[in-house]
Amino acid sequence: MLGEISLSYFIDQMMTHPVLFVTVILTLGVIFVNGWTDAPNAIATCVSTRCMKVEHAIFMAAICNFLGVLLMTLFNASVAMTIKNMVNFKGDNEAALIALVAAMAAIVIWAVGAWYFGIPTSESHALIAGLSGAAIALQGGFSGINFSEWKKVLYGLVLSTLIGFFAGYVVCKMVVLLCKNIERKKANGFFKQAQIVSAAMMAFMHGAQDGQKFLGVLLLGLFLTNGRDDTMGVVIPIWMMVLCSVVMGLGTSIGGKKIIKSVGMDMVKLEKYQGFSADLAAALCILFSTLSGIPVSTTHMKTTAIMGVGAVKRLSAINYKVVLDMILTWVFTFPGCGLIGYVMAKIFLIFR
Repeated sequence: MLGEISLSYFIDQMMTHPVLFVTVILTLGVIFVNGWTDAPNAIATCVSTRCMKVEHAIFMAAICNFLGVLLMTLFNASVAMTIKNMVNFKGDNEAALIALVAAMAAIVIWAVGAWYFGIPTSESHALIAGLSGAAIALQGGFSGINFSEWKKVLYGLVLSTLIGFFAGYVVCKMVVLLCKNIERKKANGFFKQAQIVSAAMMAFMHGAQDGQKFLGVLLLGLFLTNGRDDTMGVVIPIWMMVLCSVVMGLGTSIGGKKIIKSVGMDMVKLEKYQGFSADLAAALCILFSTLSGIPVSTTHMKTTAIMGVGAVKRLSAINYKVVLDMILTWVFTFPGCGLIGYVMAKIFLIFR
């Protein structure tokens, strides 16, 4: 099963293998929720500063998500190896598939709960936590967890927080210094256009990071069903990229406004130059992390960059209640999704 996978073949496999059908439905649900809770981070600032209307920003984000997935595939066609890196099922593909389904269910449950309170979450970390919880359930202990790989995730979590804040602060400080002698009206006109470009960059990097990851989950589910445990040598089909972009865009259009309000309006009151600084800083950090192979969260990068931008004016400009809610959600994502993944895996084992 090498090369590009046709839509007809994929549908045929779904109809033949019920467990793959469930995996695909749940994964599409996760992509939808990702658009619902995560993708809005990319466009939150340009909407909150009134550089773009919500509908136009969502359309732009969908296009840039697609391009991010497409161009990233040119550099790396081996995707979604999270199961192989984070947990070890010792060649038991059926157990790995159960873990995959349990993790998808855990992400949907957790992310919808966070969305209800208007708090952005990281589906990347939710995926890792859900898989780990399922592995513990299936292995009856921690023997299936590769802690050396887990350390990289924790390092990435701390690193993304510090780098995002520092980059946001530095970029905004540079923008203020460079534009201090420019008429405010003229500067606002420039940053209105510049922020659309920087928001597009953020959406592109979101697609490159998260879009490809969940496309790979779809492929990995197909491969596990057919007795393979990796996706090496596979070309991600264009129809699957389009499907991912459409589902993600649909999620953003339905539930994105709540996250846009929390990130772009409630946390820090942003002006156009600040929104541009936050977008540019976060996009550059995510690009650097992606090229360096450091696992980071697009959500963490964007929100901490906004905090750094707000700190340029004064620390009191940051709404610390909103920040605290976000931090608590990030902290509880690992045990919360891990527990849900554990419970879901136990339930699925009953029908194994």
